[in-house]
Amino acid sequence: MSTDDRRIDCDINPTVSGLHALAPYLDDVWRNSIEERGIEGLDSISYPPAAPLTARADWRGDGGRAATTAEDVRSRVLDGWNTQIGILNCLYGVQLVFNEDMAAAFTRALNDWIIAEWLDREPRFRASIVVTPQNVEAAVDEIERLAPDRRFVQVLLLVMGEVPLGRRHLWPIYAAAERRGLPIGVHAGSGYRHPVTSLGWPSHYLEDYANNAQAFQSALCSFVSEGVFAKFPGLKVVLLESGVTWLPGFLWRFSKFWKGIRAEVPWVDRSPAAIVRDHVRLTVQPFDAPEDPDLVRRIIDHLGSDAMLLYASDYPHWQFDGDDPVPATLPRDLLPRIMIDNPLATYSRLTGDVQ
Repeated sequence: MSTDDRRIDCDINPTVSGLHALAPYLDDVWRNSIEERGIEGLDSISYPPAAPLTARADWRGDGGRAATTAEDVRSRVLDGWNTQIGILNCLYGVQLVFNEDMAAAFTRALNDWIIAEWLDREPRFRASIVVTPQNVEAAVDEIERLAPDRRFVQVLLLVMGEVPLGRRHLWPIYAAAERRGLPIGVHAGSGYRHPVTSLGWPSHYLEDYANNAQAFQSALCSFVSEGVFAKFPGLKVVLLESGVTWLPGFLWRFSKFWKGIRAEVPWVDRSPAAIVRDHVRLTVQPFDAPEDPDLVRRIIDHLGSDAMLLYASDYPHWQFDGDDPVPATLPRDLLPRIMIDNPLATYSRLTGDVQ
């Protein structure tokens, strides 16, 4: 690969092999608790471990899982795809725990595991601070604990939790993120507090996964309508594994209705489309676009900005054909922006990290 193929990967998903992996990073009371209760793991059912979408067969190790070690991701993603920086977004199911104290303890252990087993082993890794929004004070404490470590470049939330993400009681999380210069990463997935569709619980994983697009629309509408970006003008939100092609039509509809009923949201003082273009970024895996490059360019034109898209492999999730996660239909002239320039502009802590 040439230097023109350099890339910053904005979404790598390391796999926790089981709760035993976090045990060394738990206090005695919680370590004893998982042993006494026989708690074996917190695998998020958003990604069934054996499903083909979760990992390609040749990426899986002896235990049937992929991305369980820094060495695996270093070989396949950093060295294999000429990746200068890889941002780790761990999706282990700490958000599924109802006990707030246990959730906070598991979250802290998860972030410490990321430090010891990943960041300390590979200088090209960066990571998101995983937080559990069911206890906002604990989430803010975790941001403040880890923010001095500049290898953490983002705060990670799931797109579906207990309430829409713009709600005011969550604002201390956004205040802490803005204060520390950290974007909010919103990843596909659910805490399963509520059905993943507006019509109730679906029957199949296909429905669950496809309906994440609706969840991203709802989250984005909430961020804008509740006034998050008016209150925190320096905040960036990165939609991870959201898809892309749903956004132009949604922004058109959102902006159209805002014109008629904006009196109830006076803090939304300009078009929602303009606000989203300034504050929101999206990763390009999975890339839910036609196979015609001309249509893909039209979709990007309809976004109204070529600064919104960020390169991501979504490793080890199997979202692409062939051996290169760069979508083949992306305009070639935009690749340097998508793969390097836009990520650097989004993640201020990466400044100076890419030569």
